[in-house]
Amino acid sequence: MSFTPSPDSLRWGRYAGRDVIPLWVADMDFPAPPAVVEALQQRIGGGLFGYGTPQPSLVEAIVAHCAREYDWAIDPAWLVWLPGLVSGLHVACRTVGKAGDGVFTATPIYPPFLSAPVEEQRRLLTLPLVRDEAGWGWDFAATDAVMKAARLFLMCHPHNPVGRVWREDELWQLAALAEKHDLIVCSDEIHCDLTLNGRHRPFATLSPEIAVRTITLMAPSKTFNIAGLGCAFAIIPDAALRRQFNAAMHGIVPHINVLALAAGEAAYRAGGMWRQELLVTLRSHAARVEQAINAVPGLTMTRVEATFLAWIDCSGLGVEHPARLFEQAGVGLSAGSDFGPGQAYEQFVRLNFGTTGPLLDEALRRIENVGAGGTAN
Repeated sequence: MSFTPSPDSLRWGRYAGRDVIPLWVADMDFPAPPAVVEALQQRIGGGLFGYGTPQPSLVEAIVAHCAREYDWAIDPAWLVWLPGLVSGLHVACRTVGKAGDGVFTATPIYPPFLSAPVEEQRRLLTLPLVRDEAGWGWDFAATDAVMKAARLFLMCHPHNPVGRVWREDELWQLAALAEKHDLIVCSDEIHCDLTLNGRHRPFATLSPEIAVRTITLMAPSKTFNIAGLGCAFAIIPDAALRRQFNAAMHGIVPHINVLALAAGEAAYRAGGMWRQELLVTLRSHAARVEQAINAVPGLTMTRVEATFLAWIDCSGLGVEHPARLFEQAGVGLSAGSDFGPGQAYEQFVRLNFGTTGPLLDEALRRIENVGAGGTAN
């Protein structure tokens, strides 16, 4: 796979004119599947771009995808269309409870999980994931204690940025706590098609009792590298919860644009082989990053099980702002401080390895040249 950066790229534009490889925001450097490009060209050729609506063929493609990939038989009536996952997080916060009610999430976490509750006048409740030799996981006793003050649980599954695919036993323990505290669970599963090993288990498929308290957010955007088009959806089996979600959207959430609808259908219908090729590339890149990072004095990371993102502990470098150090060395990474409150994650960075092999190798070479003393060589 090869690419030419678009002049309007957010990711590449940050360092325009500078010798900095941008591996920060989570989009990839791989062109979308040919079927998606063809579908967009056909849609543009018609020349009409009025208001659009999801067609039955798109709904059928999503239903078939969920059945094929996750053994999840979803009813088309469960689908609620969104222009992006972040808007779904905001709507979920508006849907559940009232101003001042608690919304729980575990850190480090994709930054909108932290901002959406606050911006929707909810009370943000956070708890750090724990890390041991096996990787990142949950302190379930502490989770239980914090959840009791919440009405909504924003879960990231697979998890961004630590790259975990939550095991079924972990999901069941979270489900038991959600039932114990009568929480609605909004499960961000946008990276579900990028599980590098094994198979993703949607949280809502654990049981009918869990399904009725779950809002699942999905999208083709990360998998097929079409985030700029803005196509996402919520799967909400419970009719009452779905009505509340739709009511919370009213007047503030725009319709999906017609090009996004065309791209989304083509991705789910004809992007399967492209996705399999992508996963081969991402598995190779994940292994390369893990090997390289853990060989650098002062840096450590755990294995990436899903996504194209690596969460790197830089505490051994002994510098206050490691993201700035790497930027000086010619690699633009996401600062860990964006992923949680306080100072807990200031010594971390997130690296996007969804790029070409040569670019990744050059970025890793530059990272390797950053010595344990914190100076760029």
